[in-house]
Amino acid sequence: MQTGLHRNTISKVYRQLETDGVVEAMAGSGIYVRDQQKPREIKTTPHIRNRGVTDLDREVRKCVDGLLNAGCTLQQTRELLTREIDWRLRCGARVLVSTPREDIGASMLIAEELEPSLDVPVEVVPMEELESVLENSSNGTVVTSRYFLKPVEELAKKHSVRAVAVDLNDFRQELAMLKELRPGSCVGLVSISPGVLRAAEVILHSMRGNEMLLMTATPDVGSRLLALLRASSHVLCDRPSLPLVEQSLRQNRSQMMRMPQVHCAGNYLNNDTINLLRKEIGLQETKTAK
Repeated sequence: MQTGLHRNTISKVYRQLETDGVVEAMAGSGIYVRDQQKPREIKTTPHIRNRGVTDLDREVRKCVDGLLNAGCTLQQTRELLTREIDWRLRCGARVLVSTPREDIGASMLIAEELEPSLDVPVEVVPMEELESVLENSSNGTVVTSRYFLKPVEELAKKHSVRAVAVDLNDFRQELAMLKELRPGSCVGLVSISPGVLRAAEVILHSMRGNEMLLMTATPDVGSRLLALLRASSHVLCDRPSLPLVEQSLRQNRSQMMRMPQVHCAGNYLNNDTINLLRKEIGLQETKTAK
C-alpha cells in the first residue's frame, strides 16, 4: 500500500502502536493487530531501575498511599492513576509544531530539529488550522515558541491536549562574531522564518546601532536574496536556507565583486530543550555529548 509517508515516520508509528499495545511485532513474520483480550506483557527496559530510584515499587506504594491519605478509595485511586497515564500516553502519540502561518518557517525550524530526536511523528500545523486538526484527533502534544504559547495553550486546553514551549538557542557564537565586525560592514541575514529576521534586526541594532548596514531576506525571494549576497561582506543563515544561499552564489558568481563569507548558524533550539520535551511527553531522556 502506498501512503506517501517517509518510511521513518511509518516505523515510528508502528513502534508507538506496539508500545501502546495495539499491535505486536513477530520476528520473521510481520506486525499484527494485537488480541485485546490477551493480557499485555509489560516490557521494562533493563536500566529502568538504575536511574537514581533505588526502589520503584516503594515509590508506587508512596503514590498510592498519598492518594488514600487524601481521602480517595482504592477504586478512585486506580481511576485517577489510569486517567493520568492514559492522558500522558495520548500526549506522547505525536508532536504538532504550530506557529502562525505568516511565520510557519519558525515551525519548520523547530520540527527539523525535533524529528530526529523524538520517537514519535512530528507534524507542522499552522496555528490557524490547529483547532480543526485537534478536533479530528486530540492525541498528541502541541509545541510552539514562547512568543506564541498563550494562544496555543488556549486552543490546546479546549481539546485536553498539552501545550509546551521550546526554548531557542542564544546564538552566542554568532552574536560574538557580529560584535567583532568593523564599523561600516554590511551583514546579510537569511532565514526561512520572518520572525527570526525581525528579532535579529532588533538585537543587532541594540548591539551596534547604526555602525553596520543590515540586510535581510527569506531564501524563497530570489531577487532580494541576490541583492543581499552582492552587497554583504558576511552572510548568516539557518540550515534550511544554506543550500539556496550556496546555489545562488554559484549561479551568480560572475556578478559578485567579492564573495561574502557565509556562516551557517548553529542549532535553532536550546541544547536542553529537546530532553525536557522528551520528559514532558513521557519519552526516555537522550544522552547528550559532552
